[in-house]
Amino acid sequence: MLSRSSSQSVNPKGGIDKLDFDSNRKPSSALHDSFHSSASEPSGLLRDDESFFSNIVDGVIERDRRKMRRHVIKYASFVSAILSCLCAGSITAYSLYGPLFLKHIKYTQYQVNAVSTTAELAMYLPVPLFGYLCDRYNPRPLSLAASIMFGLGYLLAALTYHAGPPKSEGGWPFAIMVIAFIGVGSGTACMYLSAVTTCAKNFGKGKHKGLALAMPIAAFGLSGMWQSQVGSHFFSERDENGEKGDVDVFRYFIFLAGLLFAVGLIGALGLRVTDEEELIDEAVDELERSGLLEDSPFFQPTLLHDGENTNGYGTLSPPARSTSSLHGSKPYDRPTTSDSAIRKTLILNTETRLFLTDPRMWFFAAGFFLTTGPGEAFINNLGTIIHTLYPPPSPGPTSLNSPATHVSIVALTSTIARLVTGTLSDLLAPSTDRESKRSCTLSRMVFLLASTLLFSLGQVLLASGAVQRTPTLFPAVSALVGLGYGAIFSLSPIIVSVVWGVQNFGTNWGIVAVVPAAGAAIWGAIYSAVYQAGVDTSHLRLDGEEEQMCYGLRCYQGTFWAMAVSSWVAVALWVWVWRGWRRKGIAV
Repeated sequence: MLSRSSSQSVNPKGGIDKLDFDSNRKPSSALHDSFHSSASEPSGLLRDDESFFSNIVDGVIERDRRKMRRHVIKYASFVSAILSCLCAGSITAYSLYGPLFLKHIKYTQYQVNAVSTTAELAMYLPVPLFGYLCDRYNPRPLSLAASIMFGLGYLLAALTYHAGPPKSEGGWPFAIMVIAFIGVGSGTACMYLSAVTTCAKNFGKGKHKGLALAMPIAAFGLSGMWQSQVGSHFFSERDENGEKGDVDVFRYFIFLAGLLFAVGLIGALGLRVTDEEELIDEAVDELERSGLLEDSPFFQPTLLHDGENTNGYGTLSPPARSTSSLHGSKPYDRPTTSDSAIRKTLILNTETRLFLTDPRMWFFAAGFFLTTGPGEAFINNLGTIIHTLYPPPSPGPTSLNSPATHVSIVALTSTIARLVTGTLSDLLAPSTDRESKRSCTLSRMVFLLASTLLFSLGQVLLASGAVQRTPTLFPAVSALVGLGYGAIFSLSPIIVSVVWGVQNFGTNWGIVAVVPAAGAAIWGAIYSAVYQAGVDTSHLRLDGEEEQMCYGLRCYQGTFWAMAVSSWVAVALWVWVWRGWRRKGIAV
C-alpha cells in the first residue's frame, strides 16, 4: 500500500513530491547524488530484471544449442550408418569368386558351400548377442569390432587363396579359409547391426521410420552390387589378348580388407544414439500401464519417514540413498548414473522377456526362416547355377548371364524393393493415432505377402525348366528373387519395430535375424546334395580329370521346387499372425 511519509515534501502546486516505497531507501538528495555519480549502473530492480531476462535468454539459447547439437549428431550418425551398410554386405558378392574356388584352388562344391555357409552362420548366429550389446551399451564398439574382423578375415582369405590348392606344394589347409570367412561373417553382422540399430533408435518414433530403416538396409543390398562391379572391372585378370578375364581374387580380397577396416573405424566414431533416455521413459510408461512392473521393487515408489512418496522411477530403498539427500537442502530429484543404468537394464530385460514369450513372434520368425534361407542359398550359388545352363561343348555363359551381372541384378532389384516398400509403408500403413488417420491405408503385411509371392515365382521359373530351355530368362529369375528378398529383409525389421517397439530393437531384431543362419545352412546343404548327385551321375572328364561341375536341370530342379513350397508355407504363417495382430488392434 502506498502511503505518504512524514518526511514527504509538497511542491508549491500541492502535488506529492515522492512516495516512500521503502523505509530504507535513500533520501532524494542522496538518490540525486547517487544517480549522477553512477549514471551507468542500473538500479537494484533493473539489475534483477536484467538478470531474470538474461537467464531466460541464456536458457533458450542453450536449449536451442542442445537441440541443434542433437540434430547434427542424429543426421551425422545416419550418414555414417549409410556408409557402413553401403560397404558391409561384401559377402553378397560371394558368387563372383565362389566358382573360382572350384577352378583355381580345386575345392569341391561341398567345400565351396561350406565356406559360404560358415560365413552365413558367423553372420547370423551371434546377432542376438551383438544386438544385446548394442542396446545395453552403444553401437560404436561393434563397429570397431567389425573393422578388426573384416581386416583380418579378408587378409587371411587372400593369403590362403594365393597359396594355391590345399594338396599342392605350399597350399594352406581348407580350414584356414573357413576361419577367414568366420571373421568376414561376424564383421558383416557387427557393421550391419550397429548401423541399423542406430537408425531405428534415432528415427523410430518419427513418421518416416520406415524410410529411415529402409535406406541403410537398401544400402546394404547395394554393397554387393558395386563391390562385384569393382572386382570384375578393376581387379580382373588379363588373358593373352589383353582382354578381361576372371576376377583376381587375391587383389580383390586385399582391397576389401583395407576398405572395410577403414569404414569400421569411421562407424566407431560416428554412430551415436540420441535421446535414448526418452525411449526408456516411454517404455517405463507403457509397461507401468500394463502392470508388468508391479512385481519389480526397483520401480515401486519409496515411502519416506514422513510418509511422503518420492514417486520417481528407479527409486531405491532408503538405505541405498542418504536421508539427508532426500530431506536436506539439496533434495534428490534425479536418478544417479548407476540408477539409470539399472533401470535401463531392467526395462530392456522385461522387453526381451515379453518378446520371447509372444507366440506370434515365433510364427513370424518361422516365416522369415522359410523365405530367407532359400534366398541366401540362391545368392550364394548363382555362379554354379549359371554354369549348369551351358553344358560342354557350349562356349559358356554370355555377358548377360555372367555371375557379376546377376549379382548386380539381385542387388539392384533388392535395393529398389527396400526403398519402395519402406517409403510406401510410411505413406500407406495404418496408424493408431486418431489425429493422423488416413483415408486410404495398406498394411505392411500386404507388401510382405505380395513380395513373398514374387519371390516364389522366381523359384518356380527356375524349377519348371523354363530357364534351362531359354537361358535368357535367367535375369528375370534374379530380378524376381531380388525384389522379394529385398522387400522381406526391409519390411521384417520395420514390422518388428512397430509391433514390439524400438527401445529393445537391437535384441529383438537380432533374435529374429538369427534364423536365416539355419535356413542358409539347410538350403545350402540341400542344394549341394542335389548338385553333387548330378555330378556323380554325369562322370564328365575333361583333360584326363573328372569334372566337378554339374550340367542340366537335374542339378537344381528338386531344390527350387522345395524352395517355392517353403515360401508358400511362410505366406500362410504370416496371414495367421496378421489376423492375430488385427484382433488385438495392432496397426502394422
